Amino acid sequence: MEYYNHILDTIGNTPLIKVGKIIDSNALILVKVESFNPGHSTKDRMALKMIEDAEERGVIKPGATIIEGTSGNTGMGLALVCIERGYKLICTISDKQSKEKIDILKAMGAKVVICPTNVPPDHPDSYYSVAKRLNKEISNSFYPNQYDNLSNRLAHYESTGPEIWKQTDGKVTHFVVGVGTGGTISGVGKYLKEMNKEIKIWGVDAYGSVYKKYHETGIFDDKEIYPYVTEGIGEDIIAKNVDFDLIDHFEKVTDKQGAIFSRRLAKEEGIFAGYSCGSALAAVNQLKHKLSKNDVVVVLLHDHGSRYVGKVFNDDWMKDKNFL
Repeated sequence: MEYYNHILDTIGNTPLIKVGKIIDSNALILVKVESFNPGHSTKDRMALKMIEDAEERGVIKPGATIIEGTSGNTGMGLALVCIERGYKLICTISDKQSKEKIDILKAMGAKVVICPTNVPPDHPDSYYSVAKRLNKEISNSFYPNQYDNLSNRLAHYESTGPEIWKQTDGKVTHFVVGVGTGGTISGVGKYLKEMNKEIKIWGVDAYGSVYKKYHETGIFDDKEIYPYVTEGIGEDIIAKNVDFDLIDHFEKVTDKQGAIFSRRLAKEEGIFAGYSCGSALAAVNQLKHKLSKNDVVVVLLHDHGSRYVGKVFNDDWMKDKNFL
């Protein structure tokens, strides 16, 4: 008989799929479709790793409450781990995140605390601050803090990076991914550069995020920060998981282009993926003049399109944002 002992055993080994229609390039463009993970996103990998590492350190006790600030996907990964391990879960989430994400978290047993988006990170009502406060108030609780917990990027160094190297037979020349906590780009980037230092690591950033300017100048500029609707990429803080030395280039993508490419990916390639996935492919499209026919580009697609049915894949929402 072939079966898994529990849902967590199905994390990883996601497929690489060639996309040939959405970007006009002679390079081989491959997408790593992370929605094949059980929680439908790449965050399953690091959610499990953060909890396992904390358990090994003795930080988490039986019956604990896990408390995390999330844009949805890490919360879903943690929900799977908490169900298997018998922990309770509280997720703080900003009010710009899709209703689908919030409903899915609740369906998986998480308590969800919705916080305002348009406040500074250190404001007491921000989803960062609320998570930290609840961690102090609730006994036997653990705050993974995906932004600064280096188990996040270690998960991708140990799994995602080696998978990409093996799947491309070591021929990968570029790795492209949206940057939020920085765990994926830093973990995968470290592994790939160790295998071949010539591999280019491109990070995808949002307009309204500080990452690109900080990477290029070393300056944290408050003027770069303003509200945007793309979910899961960009930050108004510098997460410790981002290893800027590994990243060769940051490319900013507009909210509109990310949304349009998400819809094109579904209609032209049959891959139903999330908002930041469209942003990643839009970035490759903007940078395609840098690619040659010998290049093998791997673009990581973070999550599944079902989490954005009420937004990116809704014509009324797109028209309201002047994206259609």
